[in-house]
Amino acid sequence: MTLLDAPRPDTARLPLTLITALAPAVWGSTYVVTTELLPAGHPLFAALMRALPAGLLALAISRVLPRGDWWWKAAVLGVLNIAAFFPLLFLAAERLPGGVAATLGATQPIIVAFLAMGVLSERLSTWRLAWGVAGVAGVGLVVLDSQAALDTAGVFAGLAGAASMGLGVTLTKRWGRPPEVGAVAFAGWLLTAGGLALLVPVALVEGVPAQIDPPAVAGYAWLGIVGGLLAYSLWFNGLRTLPVTATALLGLLSPLVAAVLGMVLLAETFTAAQVAGFALALAALVAGQLTPRRAKGPSRP
Repeated sequence: MTLLDAPRPDTARLPLTLITALAPAVWGSTYVVTTELLPAGHPLFAALMRALPAGLLALAISRVLPRGDWWWKAAVLGVLNIAAFFPLLFLAAERLPGGVAATLGATQPIIVAFLAMGVLSERLSTWRLAWGVAGVAGVGLVVLDSQAALDTAGVFAGLAGAASMGLGVTLTKRWGRPPEVGAVAFAGWLLTAGGLALLVPVALVEGVPAQIDPPAVAGYAWLGIVGGLLAYSLWFNGLRTLPVTATALLGLLSPLVAAVLGMVLLAETFTAAQVAGFALALAALVAGQLTPRRAKGPSRP
């Protein structure tokens, strides 16, 4: 951003931005639901239960199937946003401390800012790029500790997961969705495609947990209905209209909500540095929704 740039609020899209922000806020509950309610050692099965039942339910409700090239487009978007993203996310969580994994995931807005240049032919928004970097720093202050260890495979998985969903978000913005297809039906396409792609890895790697108790059923229902169908419907609906990098910055809510839930439900405490990081990440999220405006130069003769 140069001295000639002047960010301005876009009040017309504020309601849609707030509604879209509910999606990453709900995704912030994934960690506490997974650790407190679901069977341990079955992250791929949890991802499958989050995607496929919700996707099939959406298809049953909407009764709309893809047509033409949307069969392969839905498959690609389902793999990038769900089937590839979830396993990489869980692998990063297993190989790295949670704070490191969350910080790597927070790099997604930076990745999207550069992908938008090549995929969408957009000019690089240095305003949103700078706030994306600030957001990563803020999330790092909230979730990292001084003894956080690094693992090469875990770091690669964390960055690859952020890149996978970043590319999925960018392609979703480029392709949009058919005008006659609603947000629920579109989310159903992608959730179903992602869930079907997870069937073979689940069968080969994990299988079904030996015991699924009532709390686990409740956890799967929350991840599938609220964290899957509802959240992705809101996310893809907002992404259709909102700037793609600004929408990606809303993802900073996920680690922040996870930290708040850990404090409220798991009796964790915030240090002064964490409070400062929380404020910085929130400032980055809000500032990223502003639209940079470049002052007009002298007109050509």
